[in-house]
Amino acid sequence: MIAGVELGGTKCICSLADASGDVRAQETVATTSPDETLAAIERILIGWQQSHAFERLGVASFGPVDLDAGSATWGYITATPKGGWIRTDVGRRLGAAVGVRPAFDTDVNSAALAEMRWGAGRGLKDFAYITVGTGVGVGLIVNGSPTRGFAHGELGHVRVARHPDDRFTGACPFHGDCVEGLASGSALNARLSGRAFADVTGEDPIWTAVAWTLAQLCHVIVCAAAPRRIAVGGGVVERQPHLIPVIEMMLRDSLAGYMPLPEGKLVISPGLGSRAGQLGPIALALDENLGRPPVRGF
Repeated sequence: MIAGVELGGTKCICSLADASGDVRAQETVATTSPDETLAAIERILIGWQQSHAFERLGVASFGPVDLDAGSATWGYITATPKGGWIRTDVGRRLGAAVGVRPAFDTDVNSAALAEMRWGAGRGLKDFAYITVGTGVGVGLIVNGSPTRGFAHGELGHVRVARHPDDRFTGACPFHGDCVEGLASGSALNARLSGRAFADVTGEDPIWTAVAWTLAQLCHVIVCAAAPRRIAVGGGVVERQPHLIPVIEMMLRDSLAGYMPLPEGKLVISPGLGSRAGQLGPIALALDENLGRPPVRGF
């Protein structure tokens, strides 16, 4: 059995599953203060450890996070707009609670790995997963592994070419009109100026700017890493599935034939749907080569 924790901005989902991704138990914890939230997760994990003696733990967190295995703050959330969570130890704390050396990565990288193991990315080594929810995140897998440098990527915060008719100034508190500032759920709330999501039909002109922005993000991803598939999910797109073919059309128009693209559809819906995030930490824990700190302390 494998335990996994998906740490989200509003809720955390704890899952107990086998190596095939079959979830045997699952519990949800509201994301409040770090101490309250992590203490509740610890109680769940300790209970599962006593009943199932799991030896693997995956933790997938909202970010930014420290993924440098040699860093004293490996497993920490670093700079985040989530109040009270800056410099919070997540990975080491949860691992120490159950005596398991955890695998730790971003929520989007982990979801991408789940899609590659059980969903739309099966059989591929180069794959991208975009989630469009409260924010915009990208899990980018190149040659079988999440990209790494001095930190993990934050492609949701790149600035892209604006739609010529889009006059919205952007809603990102850090970058204004980056992708997240133009196309996230938070940006949509600001764009709607009091209108409810329920009142926005698929024909509403607001979706042109959103699809354009996401197509421009895909343009950046294709030019940078040439993934064989790009899955686009998250709450915003799940409620507006008509965006997927529009994003693909706009992407191909934007690339203008410059790069030879793989046959078939390049932009697709996640094969796991909303389960990609929940199964992400399970997939992360199953990968022997990713996400674990040095042995000391575990």
